[in-house]
Amino acid sequence: QVQLVESGGGLVQAGGSLRLSCVASGIRFVSATMGWYRQSPGKQRELVATIIRDGGTNYADAVKGRFTISRDNVKNTQYLQMNSLEPGDTAVYYCYANAQVEWARPFTEYWGQGTRVTVSS
Repeated sequence: QVQLVESGGGLVQAGGSLRLSCVASGIRFVSATMGWYRQSPGKQRELVATIIRDGGTNYADAVKGRFTISRDNVKNTQYLQMNSLEPGDTAVYYCYANAQVEWARPFTEYWGQGTRVTVSS
């Protein structure tokens, strides 16, 4: 069974930092594309950042220079370090994986349950 379990969300003042973690199980983590998305009330879910198997990264323009995505292939965990947080970053953050459950199986998208981040002004 595939599980993506996020942690690290919470309430922080503007200018502060948080680090989100997502522990994955049931997938071939080393070959997965991992990422973070977020959804604010009344808005569609949007890309925050992705990281591919070789460590290449991609960021939304709104978070470039403030957020850093990383992964630990030994711990099957990805991280999102969020610095200089702004009230506009308030959202539920979702862990994303495009992964195989076994070698040679097709890649499938999976989502975590989300962790809430609230940035106060």
